[in-house]
Amino acid sequence: MTYRAETAVEGPDPEGDAACASTDTAARASDHPGLSAAEVAERVSRGEVNDVPVRSSRSTAEIVRANVFTRFNAIIGVLFVIMLAVAPIQDALFGFVIVANTAIGIIQELRAKKTLDSLAVIGEARPTVRRDGVAAEIPTAEIVLGDLVELGPGDKCVVDGEVVEADGLEIDESLLTGEADPVLKKPGDPVMSGSFVVAGGGAFTATKVGREAYAVQLAEEASRFTLVHSELRSGISQILKYVTWMMIPTAIGLVISQSVVEKNDWREAVRRMVGGIVPMVPEGLVLLTSVAFAIGVIRLGRKQCLVQELPAIEGLARVDVVCLDKTGTLTEGGMDVTELRLLNTDARQGNGADRSSGSGAVDEAYVRQTLSALGASDPRPNASLQAIIDGYPGRADWRCTESLPFSSARKYSGAALNDPDGKASTWLLGAPDVLLPDGDPVLADIEDLNTQGLRVLLLARTDKELSDAEVAHGVHPTALVVLEQRLRPDAADTLRYFAEQDVAAKVISGDNAVSVGAVASKLGLPGAEHTVDARRLPTDREEMATALEDGAVFGRVTPQQKRDMVGALQSRGHNVAMTGDGVNDVLALKDADIGVSMGSGSEATRAVAQIVLLNNSFSTLPSVVAEGRRVIGNIERVANLFLVKTVYSVLLALLVVCSQVSYPFLPRHLTLLSTLTIGVPAFFLALAPNTERARPNFVRRVMRYSLPAGIIAGVATFVTYLVARHVYTGEGARDAETSAATLALFLISMWVLAIVARPYTWWRVGLVLTMALGFVVVVVTPWLQDFFALKLVGTSMPWTAVGIAVAASALLEVSWRWVGRRFPT
Repeated sequence: MTYRAETAVEGPDPEGDAACASTDTAARASDHPGLSAAEVAERVSRGEVNDVPVRSSRSTAEIVRANVFTRFNAIIGVLFVIMLAVAPIQDALFGFVIVANTAIGIIQELRAKKTLDSLAVIGEARPTVRRDGVAAEIPTAEIVLGDLVELGPGDKCVVDGEVVEADGLEIDESLLTGEADPVLKKPGDPVMSGSFVVAGGGAFTATKVGREAYAVQLAEEASRFTLVHSELRSGISQILKYVTWMMIPTAIGLVISQSVVEKNDWREAVRRMVGGIVPMVPEGLVLLTSVAFAIGVIRLGRKQCLVQELPAIEGLARVDVVCLDKTGTLTEGGMDVTELRLLNTDARQGNGADRSSGSGAVDEAYVRQTLSALGASDPRPNASLQAIIDGYPGRADWRCTESLPFSSARKYSGAALNDPDGKASTWLLGAPDVLLPDGDPVLADIEDLNTQGLRVLLLARTDKELSDAEVAHGVHPTALVVLEQRLRPDAADTLRYFAEQDVAAKVISGDNAVSVGAVASKLGLPGAEHTVDARRLPTDREEMATALEDGAVFGRVTPQQKRDMVGALQSRGHNVAMTGDGVNDVLALKDADIGVSMGSGSEATRAVAQIVLLNNSFSTLPSVVAEGRRVIGNIERVANLFLVKTVYSVLLALLVVCSQVSYPFLPRHLTLLSTLTIGVPAFFLALAPNTERARPNFVRRVMRYSLPAGIIAGVATFVTYLVARHVYTGEGARDAETSAATLALFLISMWVLAIVARPYTWWRVGLVLTMALGFVVVVVTPWLQDFFALKLVGTSMPWTAVGIAVAASALLEVSWRWVGRRFPT
């Protein structure tokens, strides 16, 4: 876990800011310069290129096939062709509606594809490859067989290979093997694509590229446009399955019935039969759901939010616990050194001869030089070490002989240094409560600093070798480095939004719990004053879940604990979202119901997260939640419209079969009704703002409303039709009967729409009135009367139809309210 290199440490000269690692890197670059330009060209000509494209969405052909070749389009298409053969074009209008809806689905998904593809390019990994001794970032697709790929903390291995350089290189292969512990890699060890660097650095030679590399499968799985499990989609599929089973026997009975009733006119029998079958299929519901999701992706894409899996929008709206990683989520990546506190009063009077002798006589200038040398010893400093580098850029003739990279698991780094006087000493820099034993008086001072939201690192000298497993035990504390983190300006508003939406926020961090709690308190997180040290959390899942539900801030959490905490919350039935940007968040992000990564985070987190905030703005999360709630709430609304139509269509068909009468409607009548009471209103309602909290049991809740409403509508319409058959006789009676039944069904359907459109706003009222006006225009316009075969005859029967519709609407209102009281949500 350490490496050795006899190199000098220079100051902050932009051209020569070297460290024991960076100078050694130059030496290693000469030993392993990588491929030459000619070798790269030769491999490209042989096709040995990692040219497998990582698609962020389906291809255009797949989009067209998915929207056109569906079971429901096949059914409607066959009926459309039949109707064109036996009836006027106005009776086949339903076919054009299907064409229009399919076109909308294709167009919207193509727009979503364009957005996703462009965003995926922004978030694509660009590995560092060394060629001709020069390291440069290149697109993944340009890596060739034999390329030398450099690695650092957070980098993803994009192709398979063999390690040739290793500086304390630790690789997490958990996504491949399930083994949580990182694996220490040495030269000659294999590297599998899909693994991630946890600590250290190095380089490996690409041995498998393109489709031979294991990364292809993982990359496509992580960033492909997929339709994974979604309660909304699963619920709709379940509903459609029920509808199919109801439709088949009903349609058979209707065919036989109309053939008998209309035995003297087979064309009329076919027209009536098709008119009874078409409205049973809620084909628009599936397409409208896809459109709503696609538009949601486009809206979020404009805010630089990459949704890698479409139902993730819905998933985040159902989340009731969001786990936040402090660094990079609540705070910005940068920090500033605010104080250097020496731990021995004699430290300011030390002399050069014994400044590192362990006697406690170390002056402040010497400590500053030590910190500068420690910062320069790490070629890939984290945010804390970068703040030290920025705060102590002094020059000194130091020599680094051994280095220990920082690891989130051990929470400290170190280096063996020779000072300008040639004195050798070994130093550790890390978490004080990890390096010091419990009860150490220094910890009391640190506790006070932590309560102020400050981050504290301990600089300590050790008498052991860095390779010693006990190197952190028995250290000599020298100084405290006090760091102040930069809070994200939008974090407080985002936490307030989650609190208002009854979403519990849990801050889970690897930092000191008290320090994290202080930061959370500044941001107004409820319960932030009660912090928990994760090292004292119970290991039993049930006990851990209880502690997690009670607490809000957890510090000193290990990567494996983060994963365990997500699992514990899920075991209590919580839908958990996890945000993060560091390698230590990968396991928890992968296991959470929804993983959210920052765009500036490591490639590891971006690969496993379902949602990537490419603008690194935590404030985008409320937009994702709001978008998901809009989709879920609105689709539930329009599902009621579609399913009420399905229920009354099936019931009408059954009543017609049992009564042996002509089916009351032609396809053109139901096309008109569906357009005015379902199609057009559903489109606007599905895209409207909606802040209702997502609720489970979608199918059960929708069917509770749709079944009674559909039965009431079907019975009332059939009663109107039977009354009209007794009222009208002679020539033109059939059209008059149909017109009366159509009027009654339209009024009842309009009341269903009025119920679904609640709560009313000016545009919702306008939508309902506009649809009503559209029907009036059809009824009073002569050529539209002829086109739709609608003509109200007399005054008594039309008013009778209105009366029946009013009575049915009153029953609908009572039923709707009773269901709402009987099954409150």
